[in-house]
Formats: sequence, C-alpha cells, structure tokens
Amino acid sequence: MFIKVFVTPSAKRERIDEKGDALLVAVKEPAMGNRANTRVREIVAAREGVPVGKVRILTGHRSRVKMVSVTSPDA
Repeated sequence: MFIKVFVTPSAKRERIDEKGDALLVAVKEPAMGNRANTRVREIVAAREGVPVGKVRILTGHRSRVKMVSVTSPDA
C-alpha cells in the first residue's frame, strides 16, 4: 500500500490527520539527522498495525511531502 504523507517537523505536539487519501503528520522531532523521518515511520507503522520495518519512505527523504510504502506483516 502507498500513502502520501505531508510532514510538519518540530511541532509542539504530535498528531495525525487524514486529508483525502493523504496523511498530515506533525512530529516533535526536528528534520535534522533523519529524526523526523524515523518518527514518521513509527507513527505510520502504529496507525497501520505493522512493524516499523515494514514501512519505507520511497520518495521525499529531504522534503515535507513523502511517499510511504507499507507492506503487510505476512509478506
């Protein structure tokens, strides 16, 4: 499954909202050192009920707009 994610790093509080078929994710971690990307993967994994290793950022590693791939836990 592919999910388009819009990220807000360094937010005061974490939250996740849906906008159409995309997710709006706010994380407390800054964008430095890949910390925000790691937290986005953790949040998407928890939301989808899969391990973090099953969530990959395909595009947008240095952008606020990302394409995320989530594979099923049994795949």
